[in-house]
Amino acid sequence: MIVQSAPEGEAHFIIKQVDHADTSGQFARVFGNADFAILHPQALMEYVITHHDDGWREVDDASGLDAKTRLPNHLTQTPTLILAHTSGTTPARNESHHPFCGVISSMHSWGLYHGRYGLSDKIYIDMIAEEHRGKVDEMLQGELDRQARLKDVLKANPETTNWADDDFLFMNYKLLQFFDTLALYFQTVHPSYHVETQFKSVPASAEKDEMLTLKPLGDDVYSLSPYPFGVEEVAFYTVGRNIAPFAEGESPDLTQVMIETPVERQAFKIVAG
Repeated sequence: MIVQSAPEGEAHFIIKQVDHADTSGQFARVFGNADFAILHPQALMEYVITHHDDGWREVDDASGLDAKTRLPNHLTQTPTLILAHTSGTTPARNESHHPFCGVISSMHSWGLYHGRYGLSDKIYIDMIAEEHRGKVDEMLQGELDRQARLKDVLKANPETTNWADDDFLFMNYKLLQFFDTLALYFQTVHPSYHVETQFKSVPASAEKDEMLTLKPLGDDVYSLSPYPFGVEEVAFYTVGRNIAPFAEGESPDLTQVMIETPVERQAFKIVAG
């Protein structure tokens, strides 16, 4: 889950990982204009972006309660072996849709442990406790094996041979990282705390990456420059549940809490900067 920050004394907006990914998919569906190439293969990229956290479906509610915050465990506080489980099951589910989706999803899983293939300075694999390192290393090797196997499948099909090219795959991987981190910008921090930020290495084409600057303008409107979407102003949203910290000694059934708590939307617009 994603536990959004909140002003003192207010409930926190809690977002399931699959709902986080759905917002990423909203961005993907309107990406592309005269300056940014549309996604290719479009339908498969939209699928893997929208489903890049599908392995969380059965475990999100079981991620546990943070002893300090008395809220559900935030993504980064989720127990290591649960994270490792989702890192393997998500690519497996995407592979069942299409080998290309399986490769991109697997790269996403492997990259999260290795600084997003150099796009981030957060090297999560170095933070894994020794007691869990063997299981995590086994999962990560499995993802490298999956990538090699699925690239062979893509190469064997004349219609998808070019999709197995490493540069082509990395371009699409970077696009997934942009949509993922753009969604996280809105989802991890309360809107009142948003500040200007930049997104590096966003592919405008196979030959060119751009750095995009996102600025809050007030009233849930943000400008993005250079602008990558197909219309000049787009409305997006993320769904979640407002949950206050639980009292000391309380042991809530988080699955039931999520069922009983009304689903709400946080909406925002992005305009051309």
